Amino acid sequence: MAEYTVIADVGMSIVGLLREALVPDLIAHPDGVGLAHPADRGDLNLSLFLYGVKENTDYRSSDYIDGGGGELRFPPIALDLFYLVTAHSASDILSRGIDEHRILGKTIQTLYDNAALKGGQLVGSLAGSGQTIKIAKQDVPLETVINFFPDSPYKLSLSYAVGPVFVDSTRTRSVSRVTERRIKLQDKG
Repeated sequence: MAEYTVIADVGMSIVGLLREALVPDLIAHPDGVGLAHPADRGDLNLSLFLYGVKENTDYRSSDYIDGGGGELRFPPIALDLFYLVTAHSASDILSRGIDEHRILGKTIQTLYDNAALKGGQLVGSLAGSGQTIKIAKQDVPLETVINFFPDSPYKLSLSYAVGPVFVDSTRTRSVSRVTERRIKLQDKG
């Protein structure tokens, strides 16, 4: 479980994993992989764009968490995050396509081989949490993906579902320990 920063921390964990796999063989520098919309990529060679957040009802809980000191914390919300991954090459027109295909191929391989982020792969509020976050390739209809490129030609992109990710609740409820119990018995007669 983690703070509200967990969504950004998941994105940066995936970026870190991809930087380790792609730099320097396919992408010259670590800043070539980052979080951005494919149309706002700047100098990125590989952009990850969070396009959807959905509650994962399989992990919905109604169990309060003991916060100590007479407080119970409401359960966290479980989320699945959906990313669009797009390669961008600055090469000339003759080699641009092959560069982007190689970047996407290595991305697929890396995310498949690391289908569960855990331990040292997690950063920020996730570091040391003991959580395991799964990464799964998603099939998204072409019409949906094309809508991410309204003013430019469509670029081949990948879609991944990542989760569950837990965001802690800040709501608490005060409780007190039972210190006295009274039982009154009545004769039924």
